[in-house]
Amino acid sequence: MSKRLLKSTAVVSVYTLLSRILGFVRDMVVARYFGAGSITDAFYVAFRIPNLLRRLFAEGAFSQAFVPVLGEYRQKHEHTEVQQLVQRVAGTLGVVLAVVTVLGVIGAPALVYLFAPGFSGDETRFDLTVSMLRLTFPYLFFISLTAFAGGILNTYGRFAVPAFTPVLLNISMITAAIYISPMFEHPIMALAVGVLVAGIAQLLFQLPFLYRLKLLSWPRPDRKDEGVRRILRLMLPAMFGSSVAQINLLLDTLIASFLITGSVSWLYYSDRLMEFPLGVFAIALATVILPSLSRQHAANNRVQFNHTLDWALRWAILIGLPAAAALMFLSAPLLTTLFQYGAFHASDVVKSTISLQAYSIGLLGFILIKVLVPAFYARQDTRTPVKIGIIAMTSNMALNIVIVIPLILFWFDAPHAGLALATSLGSFVNAGLLFRSLRRQRIYQPQPGWFWLWLRIIFATVVMSWFLIQFSGSDELWLALSAGGRSWRLAWLVFGGAGVYGLILLGSGVWPWRWRSSVQPG
Repeated sequence: MSKRLLKSTAVVSVYTLLSRILGFVRDMVVARYFGAGSITDAFYVAFRIPNLLRRLFAEGAFSQAFVPVLGEYRQKHEHTEVQQLVQRVAGTLGVVLAVVTVLGVIGAPALVYLFAPGFSGDETRFDLTVSMLRLTFPYLFFISLTAFAGGILNTYGRFAVPAFTPVLLNISMITAAIYISPMFEHPIMALAVGVLVAGIAQLLFQLPFLYRLKLLSWPRPDRKDEGVRRILRLMLPAMFGSSVAQINLLLDTLIASFLITGSVSWLYYSDRLMEFPLGVFAIALATVILPSLSRQHAANNRVQFNHTLDWALRWAILIGLPAAAALMFLSAPLLTTLFQYGAFHASDVVKSTISLQAYSIGLLGFILIKVLVPAFYARQDTRTPVKIGIIAMTSNMALNIVIVIPLILFWFDAPHAGLALATSLGSFVNAGLLFRSLRRQRIYQPQPGWFWLWLRIIFATVVMSWFLIQFSGSDELWLALSAGGRSWRLAWLVFGGAGVYGLILLGSGVWPWRWRSSVQPG
């Protein structure tokens, strides 16, 4: 079982890695053409609002609610009943999304007032944000249906197609920035057009693969269908529980809109780098284990359920801890190499570095959340993550007040970093409460060997960190290097650090490929 999970995780990770690399190319293009000023702040707000709702309707709540029910139908029902469920869910979801999309386009000014009230004092920036939001908001409709199709494909073990699909967004936005932007009075409007085109392309791309599974047919809304009603009951609380991190980021955006110009963009670029290991590994791992955990729960196989979760947590620690350390100690080299060109100045690198270091503190917490939450949703328990999510979000808001206000008063240059630090600390509150709940309910029992695994991973991470500190060089050196020099030096540090970490682990007796034997029942 774990060998198949590892193979599927690797497939998703490879395609996600491709998407993330193109995502960095996209951000490099945006940084080069538009910098980190008021117009980029406007675009990132217009892009973040539908992205939050995408997490609510798509990858977050809907997928977490839909995949377990679909997995159960596949396990216990005939294919014709699965087809009917897909038809009715598609129709019901489509109607809801259409209504929300129309309301979002009409109410764009109110949404900007709500999520970026600091923009109201700058009429030009406010109006530009509203105009872009009216183009980006319909992306929600198409990408949510794309996530619906991806949930079906994942349930049937077709992980590669949904993992590749986000590549189309990056290609569309890069094309828009380079070739379409000169056609607009405000060139950054082209990015909003690119987002909308990408949503349509991603949905169309997945439809042939649904056809091959004989699960592509005309949607038929039916809220009274038992399967649809179960999904809706699970989805409503999950809309909050699975999106706490995104809500926290949006709250950060709201507060950042009141801070000095550029704060929204600095946080965005920092978050993008933090999201890289999160997307390439953690989300891939969570995507793969959810269908497996759902099947194991439907089959009442508690032993294998526990083993699968333990296996995923081991990989989460193995990758998460060194990734967090690498982001901390390579933050300036990464930002300089990727973004410090054209309109993105050295001062933007300095500001973004501080917030990236703050985000790196919470990376392991974010990864653990991604792995722990599927254990609840696979059991069709959406209430517990919601309760925990409320506590975590409240903690994050309190931390924002405690950390950011003193920074505004005494460190005016970088108060935005306090938002990132508060979000990081909140992630550990969330992950810790999720873990405690699984232990208290006896859903998860750690397998032997955790103490020594922790000890070896920490030691290997410390040695790797020493290597990165010793050989990374000063920030001034990175700013002075050419683009090629930066790339070669960064590649050497990344592969060298990974090599040091891997050799220390192997030398201390950690062989992850052997974990497949430790997660088999009996």
